[in-house]
Amino acid sequence: MSVELLDSGTIVNFVEDEEAFHVSIRDRFAHLDADHDGLLSYSELLKELQSLRVLETHFGIDVQTDPKELAHVYKSLFVQFDHDSNGTVDLEEFKSETKRMMLAMANGMGFLPVQMVLEEGSFLKIAVERESNKLGLAA
Repeated sequence: MSVELLDSGTIVNFVEDEEAFHVSIRDRFAHLDADHDGLLSYSELLKELQSLRVLETHFGIDVQTDPKELAHVYKSLFVQFDHDSNGTVDLEEFKSETKRMMLAMANGMGFLPVQMVLEEGSFLKIAVERESNKLGLAA
């Protein structure tokens, strides 16, 4: 983990860079696809959803959460990814929903930079690294 400075532009630029975004999505999808069938089951995507820790923390502090409530939230998130409701998520569904979530995050963040703790390998960390590399090349 590292503390990074980012703003909405960092996220939007990453998502709009079709090649960089697609490579990141494809790599994460392949990592999650444990049985290598080209589809993510609920159990395969659950690990990724759990890493979001949507209810387990409150302003960075761990809180006790009802397991039934958590299960409901994760199932609802899976449904968001499963656009065709077939019980699995293909690469395009994963890419589309991840893009939607990242743009929503960027929209909520606004144009002022914020400091965030980012996990290594997360899409936000990749976006920050991409931007840093571009700035380094321009200097």
